[in-house]
Amino acid sequence: MPRYEFTEGSSSKFWEITLEGTTLTKRWGRIGSDGQEKVEEFDSKAEAKKAYEAQIHEKERKGYTLAEGSDGDGEEATAESAVNPDLEAAILAKPDDVKGYLAYAAWLEGEGDPRAELIRIQHSALDAPAATATAARKKAEKFIEEHADELLGESLAEAVSDESLKLEWHLGFIREARVGQVDYDSVADIPELLGELLAHPSARFLSRLTIGMASFDGENEYDDTLEVLAKAKPAPPLRSLFIGDFEFPDETEISWTQVGDLKPLYKVYPQLQELRVRGGEVDFGKIDLPELRSFTVETGGLHLGAVKDIVKAKWPKLESLEIWFGQENYGAGGGVKDLKPLLDAEGVPALRKLGLRNAEFTDDLCAALPKSKILAQLQELDLSMGTMSDEGARTLAENAKAFGHLKSLDVTQNFLTKEGQKAVAKVAQAVASGNQRTPYDEESRYAAVGE
Repeated sequence: MPRYEFTEGSSSKFWEITLEGTTLTKRWGRIGSDGQEKVEEFDSKAEAKKAYEAQIHEKERKGYTLAEGSDGDGEEATAESAVNPDLEAAILAKPDDVKGYLAYAAWLEGEGDPRAELIRIQHSALDAPAATATAARKKAEKFIEEHADELLGESLAEAVSDESLKLEWHLGFIREARVGQVDYDSVADIPELLGELLAHPSARFLSRLTIGMASFDGENEYDDTLEVLAKAKPAPPLRSLFIGDFEFPDETEISWTQVGDLKPLYKVYPQLQELRVRGGEVDFGKIDLPELRSFTVETGGLHLGAVKDIVKAKWPKLESLEIWFGQENYGAGGGVKDLKPLLDAEGVPALRKLGLRNAEFTDDLCAALPKSKILAQLQELDLSMGTMSDEGARTLAENAKAFGHLKSLDVTQNFLTKEGQKAVAKVAQAVASGNQRTPYDEESRYAAVGE
């Protein structure tokens, strides 16, 4: 128990404090006496830690100093998870095979690691009747909470408690994670938190990662976060990555966010199947993600270089591509002519869903798509949030035969009148055309999202 003392004039006092989980234990009195003791309970480890630090700070402000030989860290040491590289390699080779996890559990049990029990509990929920599965999941949640120090360590457990880190566990390991500041009062260092997560044995098989707000203070920038992600050793087998999971404009404007350079991530995470990016100032470079099935970029101003990087990429397995172009006032560049490789179906043999959204050239797209090579292979087409006028709708209607095979067409949040909506209503098997916007005049149409 850390011991602080205050000696001045006739005063000779001590004060001790210990933090264990959600419990604060304090003892104080005159030096040489047993003193008094008080125990405080808190609702979460984060609240207890905050009170612990605040009370120490208050005593230090009053002149108390750490006694010689006293340990200033009130936290108990936590056990480190046992690791077996060979068994990990077997799981990484077949991540969906439960046999690898059960073999790991057998080894971990011999090491006295509680993760073994968690693997078995979660395994019991797989392919079980609903009632059995529900009971097992509740048991696993309780087990994780009770063994948070062993399974996560102090820092990550506190981050879970204050919700800057949200986790989903699978067979004893973290399968999905979301990191991000919670609100304007948050002090979580997101790059540091992400680094701790990626280095932890529990995240060895992390498959899905979502990054929320990096900072509510000033511009929301991801440069440092991406650097941590690119330098992870060993890198987790990410299949899904979402950078920029924030609400705009409530948390920040989309164009106030700087995503940064994604190029270093391609070699580190070649098995990515889903990549979603939200924000501005994004640098794709030469995209090399051969396993990708879904790619989405949401921005208020996609610069011409980024447009060209996307349409030049080779996507042998890509099934869904969604691009938000944005407004010229916020850096958007390019037009239909810059999309020629994509419209000619170059490098996208598996593409079935295409979103060309939030564009200021939607009417031009309506004219170009009927003659494009890509249209025949599509099942879903999304032209929403753009500047489509009734003229664009009529163009689609006049070429209805070219679009008739589409299972769905989305033209919502454009500038169609009732007449325009009626014209496009039967162009595809299902057409969404509601939530239209009204321009001040013919020259005032604009993409839905800019700032």
